[in-house]
Amino acid sequence: MHHTRPLVTASISQANISFSSSLTAMVSSPVHFSFSMAQIIFFVFMASTIFHLQQRLMKTQPTSELEMKYQSYSQMTGRLTTSKPKGIWTVNVQGRLGNQMGEYATLYALAKMNGRPAFISAQMHNTLAPIFKITLPVLHNNVASKIPWRNYYLNDWMEEKYRHIPWEYVRLTGYPCSWTFYHHLRDEILREFTLHDHVKEEAQTFLRGLQVNNSRPSTFVGVHVRRGDYVRVMPNIWKGVVADRQYLEQALNWFRARYSSPIFVVTSNGMAWCQENINASRGDVVFAGNGNEGSPAKDFALLTQCNHTIMTIGTFGIWAAYLAGGDTIYLANYTLPNSPFLKVFKPAAAFLPGWVGIAADLSPLLKH
Repeated sequence: MHHTRPLVTASISQANISFSSSLTAMVSSPVHFSFSMAQIIFFVFMASTIFHLQQRLMKTQPTSELEMKYQSYSQMTGRLTTSKPKGIWTVNVQGRLGNQMGEYATLYALAKMNGRPAFISAQMHNTLAPIFKITLPVLHNNVASKIPWRNYYLNDWMEEKYRHIPWEYVRLTGYPCSWTFYHHLRDEILREFTLHDHVKEEAQTFLRGLQVNNSRPSTFVGVHVRRGDYVRVMPNIWKGVVADRQYLEQALNWFRARYSSPIFVVTSNGMAWCQENINASRGDVVFAGNGNEGSPAKDFALLTQCNHTIMTIGTFGIWAAYLAGGDTIYLANYTLPNSPFLKVFKPAAAFLPGWVGIAADLSPLLKH
């Protein structure tokens, strides 16, 4: 049907031109004007019919063509006026959950800041996607291997020069995990790290079942105690300490003094140590986590669904506190002033200004 309409229009147009020429010749000729009234009426009828038929065709057929031309023009001008971001940015994958959350958030923020499209590796997707509703697309390994990347090292804090990275194919490296990169996009970052419904519901179901001295608590405080490899790495490599019994007791008492009947939900990769060193005699401490570093969703979800946070050291606790909101207590000044750790880590860029630090006891380091 679409292909016959131009032919019909052409035939009618030709007929109209032929008729118009004959009528013009008839009217303008000064001689031999011998048409009968019936012939004149017939010519007028034919002219009127052809004219109205042509008008109807003009109202139906060319509309779709005009629309198509307009759409094509709109698409063309849209491409000219709204250019799509060029290139591909990604981030190198290092560490476990907390590190990869920091890398993801930093990539998200810096790519947006520089007007570049961001992609994550399948490895990062496999770590984050089972827990969070992340949205950045995956760049598969067979594609990534063919891209001429320019590796761009980042310190663990935001610098002005990171706002003006000129290259199109950039792979961010380093251990970026600082609110200074992404805190201006906090609402978007919180959406990216929204827990899947089933992960969130499992944590909330557990919390709803807790009681403090036979009554339901109204205030939940997540407690994350990082031990594991840090017990050895901090004193031997970084000239620092991990949280001790005294720090945790001070942190719990800080909340007890400010909230009525809080309950403390403890997670750790050293749960046996926690059970020996955290006083649970008041009935307000629950050792809830499983400490499974290979499957951290349960512990992390429990922490984020609490109202407030007590953390020690490490990115896992930092991110749990960032997502939970509320009051946060953290272990402060946990390295000696000459620690090499301070060359790669700035406390002011790691802990939000509103968080409350309790200074660590460094005396064990001074005994050596």
